[in-house]
Amino acid sequence: MIPALMPLRLEQVTFTIAGKVLIDSITTTFSSGAASLVLGPNGAGKSLLLRLCHGLLTPTEGSISWQSQSAIKERQAMVFQRPVLLRRSVEANILYALRVRGVERSEAQQRVDAMLQRSGLSRLADRPAHVLSGGEQQRLSVARAWALKPEVLFLDEPTANLDPAGVRAVEDMIHGVVDEGVKVIMTTHDLGQARRLAGEVLFLHHGKLLEQTSADKFFSRPESEPAQAFIEGRLLW
Repeated sequence: MIPALMPLRLEQVTFTIAGKVLIDSITTTFSSGAASLVLGPNGAGKSLLLRLCHGLLTPTEGSISWQSQSAIKERQAMVFQRPVLLRRSVEANILYALRVRGVERSEAQQRVDAMLQRSGLSRLADRPAHVLSGGEQQRLSVARAWALKPEVLFLDEPTANLDPAGVRAVEDMIHGVVDEGVKVIMTTHDLGQARRLAGEVLFLHHGKLLEQTSADKFFSRPESEPAQAFIEGRLLW
């Protein structure tokens, strides 16, 4: 039996570009369980942190390690702020991802049908993905990632450009993912969303991890002045 992928450990992780430190000596552990939401003002390093954890970027210094080193790429998935979709139908987008992972056709089709239903996209299954609305495209992106049955799902501000109905639909899907035992690590700039989804909050400021605590404690008793200012809407950078 393959050991669990989590926890994910970061040790003194630093990421520098052209001499500028964008992620500054972050040490932390992500454990399985409730969703971890990464908060902070624009430019704090939230998206960079997710890309480092997902393996899209390599730290300039420090290390990132998983509990299990077996098939790491196949056991996690990531959804970006701007959906990256194939110029195929809605159904074909999900099916293609499963086929690339080597899922047999019969099982793949079962997963596709289940994800179309869970995302509310069944009636749009044959429609080209590129003609969907922004909210529908993001639901498709989440459904495609969810269909892969990852142990960890990274979400980079998945509702940033959506209207309230789109936000609610994506959040409903995220609740479903978490309920299935998938670890969600997500960035957002929306404090209301963080209150609704977070089990724990990580607060970044200028690339530094200033706080990592339960959502209840973060919103009621933030320990740093920048976090307090962020919650009150006074921190722009």
